[in-house]
Amino acid sequence: MTDDERAIRELVQTWMQASRAGDTAKVLSLMADDVVFTVPGQEPFGKAEFSAASQAQQDMRIEGTAEIVELHVLGDWAFLRNRIDISITPPGATQPMRRAGYTLTLVRKDASGRWLLARDANLVAPKP
Repeated sequence: MTDDERAIRELVQTWMQASRAGDTAKVLSLMADDVVFTVPGQEPFGKAEFSAASQAQQDMRIEGTAEIVELHVLGDWAFLRNRIDISITPPGATQPMRRAGYTLTLVRKDASGRWLLARDANLVAPKP
């Protein structure tokens, strides 16, 4: 495994840990300023919209896993496919909302050598 592959895997792990901890600032620090998210049923959105949605979900408990299924580094860009399985429990809820599926993610190395999330197509769907 190369240093770049290790750094990208660490990025995904850090993202999941920060999400579980409700650390929106940490999650935002893992994104490029021009990040674009694509999810079913919505227009693509960026970092500001992600931040606003995260703040609205601040009191939700998030648990989950991300398994990198495929990872390819191409210079200062890389793509990965993740298998995501998450549960989100709103305040006062007795049952979590379960979601599972894949993401196709592009990451980019910035001028300082840090890998950041640049594009993300999230195909996670409700799970029975």
